[in-house]
Amino acid sequence: MPDAISIPSTSARPIPATFHVSTHPAVAHKLALLRDTSTEPKKFRELVREISWLLGYEALADARTKPISVETPLETTPGAELADRIGLIPILRAGLGMVDAMLELMPTAEVWHLGLFRDERTLRPVEYYNKLPDTATVDLCLILDPMLATGGSATAAIEVLKNWGARRIKLINLIAAPEGVHAVADAHPDVEMYCAALDRQLNEKGYILPGLGDAGDRQFGTSHR
Repeated sequence: MPDAISIPSTSARPIPATFHVSTHPAVAHKLALLRDTSTEPKKFRELVREISWLLGYEALADARTKPISVETPLETTPGAELADRIGLIPILRAGLGMVDAMLELMPTAEVWHLGLFRDERTLRPVEYYNKLPDTATVDLCLILDPMLATGGSATAAIEVLKNWGARRIKLINLIAAPEGVHAVADAHPDVEMYCAALDRQLNEKGYILPGLGDAGDRQFGTSHR
């Protein structure tokens, strides 16, 4: 992964090295279907799950392991066991569609929910639900949210997790806007971001262009077209 990639024409700032865009052909193929306005909610949910699995696979490439011995039918052989305790933090409600895929990758992961919604007047996040335990119980937190738009919800979620005691945090999104990437990198330069695509810009309402619309509405069939 290069230190920086070219950013869309909305900004001259280079994208930080902590931001990673998948180059996997399967991700590109599934993302095109996900964007399509004719994709119905059932298929949309399936695509969210499939892309999330692929992004999670990439994001967990540096997860720590410890050596173990395994008995095969023929002999004893060295093996590896996951050493990191993984925590999944989906941002309600759109992030829920990414959880099952991540649990397939890491069945022992803990799942903790954060509820944040964007005030449509200020475009700022408002926290309405938090069920984290009193102290951090995991080594690596993966924040799951399909869209990284203004970056407000992501930076707020990261702040909550750091106050909770989390030391290693990664952000997994399906689509990001340059504005959101910079907001997260400026506020939390230690947090790595993984996504399927870096789009052009935000519109005046804070939606990503070209984007895919409202990910929560499209997953749960609540959009009004």
